[in-house]
This record gives sequence, C-alpha cells and structure tokens, in this order.
Amino acid sequence: MELRHLRYFIAVAEELHFGRAAELLGISQPPLSQQIQALEQEVGARLFERTNRRVALSEAGRLFLDEARLVLAQVDKAADVARRAQLGELGEMKIGFTSSAPFNSNIPQAIFAFRQAFPAVHLHLREMSSKMVADALVDESIEIGLMRPLPLPDSLEYLELMREPLVAVLSSKHPLASRIETGLHLSELALEPFVFFPRSYGSGLYAQLLSLARDAGFSPHFAQEAGEAMTIIGLVAAGLGVSVLPASYKRIRIEGVVYCSLLDPLAVSAVWLVQRKAQPSPMARAFVELLTRQVSPP
Repeated sequence: MELRHLRYFIAVAEELHFGRAAELLGISQPPLSQQIQALEQEVGARLFERTNRRVALSEAGRLFLDEARLVLAQVDKAADVARRAQLGELGEMKIGFTSSAPFNSNIPQAIFAFRQAFPAVHLHLREMSSKMVADALVDESIEIGLMRPLPLPDSLEYLELMREPLVAVLSSKHPLASRIETGLHLSELALEPFVFFPRSYGSGLYAQLLSLARDAGFSPHFAQEAGEAMTIIGLVAAGLGVSVLPASYKRIRIEGVVYCSLLDPLAVSAVWLVQRKAQPSPMARAFVELLTRQVSPP
C-alpha cells in the first residue's frame, strides 16, 4: 500500500464518482479504478459498493476513510515538522551563559523576542562560568554561549555583542564610597583586600582584573573567594573587601553597597556570543540573527 492509494481512495470517497475523482487527481479513469481495486485487494475488504448508477462507500470503506485521512494528516504533519526544523522553527536549543549576561537588559529582551518568534523551540538555558561555556561548546553539550572574553579553541568563533564599563563595588562605609559621582582609579584600591571569583572558576573577569591591576601598578590581594556574583556583593556589604564587576550588576540593590565608576580607560568588559564554526544548526543561526539584531544599536 502506498500513500497515493490512500489519496486516490479519499478522492473517490469524497466525490463518489470515479470520473470526477480522476479529473481532480489529474489521471484518467481506468488507472484510477485499477488502483482502487488493488487497494481493496491489499486491504482485504470491499471499500465501495458499485452499480451502474452510483458509487457508495461500504461500511468497511466508511471506517477506512477516517483512518486514511488520519494517516495523510500525520504524513503532512511529519513533513511540516521536518520543514520547520530545517528552518530553525522547531526543536530544542541549549544555551550556556555566564551569570552576568542576563543582567544586561538587551539580552533578556532578545531571548524573549526569540521565544515569541519561535514558540515551538524549547530554549534550555544553563548558567555556567565563561570557561565552562567554552568547554560545553567544544563537547557539543550546548549550541550557543554567552560569555565574557577568554582565549578560545580554534573550533569556536565569537561575535562581540556589547561592551559595558566595569565598576568598583564598595561597602557604603568605605572611605571611597563618597566617590559615587566622580568615580575612582583602580590604583586607589591597590591596598584593599579583594572579594572575587576563584581563579579555578573560569570567569573571564579574573584575567581582566589581573591585567588592569598590573597596568595600575599592583597585584590584587584576594582575601575572599566566591563563585556567585551575588555572594561577592554580599561579602562586600559585610565589609570583607572590595570587588570589580560589570556595571550591569548595579541593578542589584543590596543595602550597604555602592558602585563607583572606574576611570581607567580599559576598564570595560565585553559580552561574547560564541558558537562552533562547523555547521551551526538552523535554530542557532536564527537565534544569532535575532540576538545580534536586538542587541546591536540602531
């Protein structure tokens, strides 16, 4: 039994006339009659009651019609699923992101816009460090990464989505807390204990802070370590040290903490969109296109 047999049968069942059905199908009547007979032999039941004056569905034919329509509808659905998957409109996409990425309002807005445009695509979001994002892309456990700059393997490529300033995070009781309006240079924090991500965590900000501190003429003393930015800010509020974070964290309002602009020219941090160079999926291409359009300035 072939799909064309079902289509022929449905046409005759709906027209109840072999001549009209053949015309609709674009074939001549004799081959159509032969195909219906072959279908009846295959099924093992008479599907039509034929007389010289009329054609009518048999009881078996009436029941078979419902099933035949379901089969063809499922075939059409399968073809539509394949087409939409090819266009990136269907399926699941895994995205890894560094914890600071969602705090920039453009990125959540872009993800929301993607979900609106492609409601049948399930976004599986995983929070991880920048190094973990890169590793997950290499082992293909995610398709897209949002991360801070780090050296990347040759198999990956990045697109800079945006840059934002870095700010000093201080206890509101710190002597430099009054510099909220004027800002300060990183060198003014040279003697301060720092609260920061551990080196092993793989944050893209760690190497950048070391580089900025080296340019400012000192090596930071890391007194406390924490793997979450919220914890870092909380420890700063408790007076355990100072920190440096992207300005988007200023949206976190924690009592006892102030954010001061850093006046150092290189005190900016980028957010990268990273993917594999080889054969990105249609969904990934669609996501990248929408995200870059949403985040990029008009």
